[in-house]
Amino acid sequence: MTKGLVTPDLQLQLEGYGLSLVEVHYYMPDHPSLLQLFSFQQYDVAPRFPALHHFLDHWRREIEATLHSIRLNHRQLIGAGEWRNVATEWVIN
Repeated sequence: MTKGLVTPDLQLQLEGYGLSLVEVHYYMPDHPSLLQLFSFQQYDVAPRFPALHHFLDHWRREIEATLHSIRLNHRQLIGAGEWRNVATEWVIN
């Protein structure tokens, strides 16, 4: 990797995006008794989730399926590191 280049995924994480796992449960009109699942991952910003809202707007306009439920898991991948002050040091031998 060339020095100074940042991958697009890392750039999003540095801008505050986290990784979202979205599970969409839905019914198709031709099989209303069959609950189906569509899942995907994307980078998004909590708590507004603009990418998820964009996807759901597209779903409502273009896809002939009825939404049943949506499950969302979100995790910030880059955050403040853990730091602990060590007050004592023991030397053995």
